[in-house]
Amino acid sequence: MVSSQPTLVLICKRPVLGHGKQRLAASLGDEFALRIAKQLLNCALEDLAAWPGAKIISPYSSQDALWAASLLGGAAEVACQGEGNLGARLLKLDKQLRQEGHREIIYMGSDAPMLTAAHFREAAQVMASTRVMASTQVMNSTQVMLSAAKDGGVVLMGAASAWPDLEPLPWSTEHLGSELDALCRKEGMSVQHITPGYDIDIEQDLHQLIIDLRQDQRPGRAGLLALLDDWVSESQHIIPQSA
Repeated sequence: MVSSQPTLVLICKRPVLGHGKQRLAASLGDEFALRIAKQLLNCALEDLAAWPGAKIISPYSSQDALWAASLLGGAAEVACQGEGNLGARLLKLDKQLRQEGHREIIYMGSDAPMLTAAHFREAAQVMASTRVMASTQVMNSTQVMLSAAKDGGVVLMGAASAWPDLEPLPWSTEHLGSELDALCRKEGMSVQHITPGYDIDIEQDLHQLIIDLRQDQRPGRAGLLALLDDWVSESQHIIPQSA
């Protein structure tokens, strides 16, 4: 039976000292970057847990499959990533999931804690519109949903059918979002952008995050804010009122 909701896939790495969040680690140290990574993952899992449709956790390494399966109390399926850059890994994963019967698939990372319920509702609505258009044959192009990141990347990306070749795209650069949009349109896929967001890559991103988290009552976000408040207190940082 096909779910009435899109599938939400969390792309993540297992937080390990010295791996991941390297730009944060360069300025704040490996141990603090690891603590941040763990809290960011908690926030992403909080979002995944709230999703009404199928949930999938996709760890970077197949060696972390058991770890991923233990998250969310086993409420999410596990589908590991393959080899290559993020584009190549997404293509392999997307092909596997579609072969298993998943149709509208939304991908999220683990470093955008200011994604809200409104972002996910909007993403689901766009994906639902593709189903309506397909059933009424209003259009033949495939609908793509993107939520842009302020650094030029994306924080959410979804499609109702297979993606074009994502491997050559400039992943982890400020050009990713625009080139992903252009590629999809070139392949005849209609693209709809929803409310943008931002992810956490460098120390300056934490300044804005602290301000925004003051207004967020979700438990995972509260844990992240507590960690950041301790960091500010211990390091005597001064966070501007607007970043």
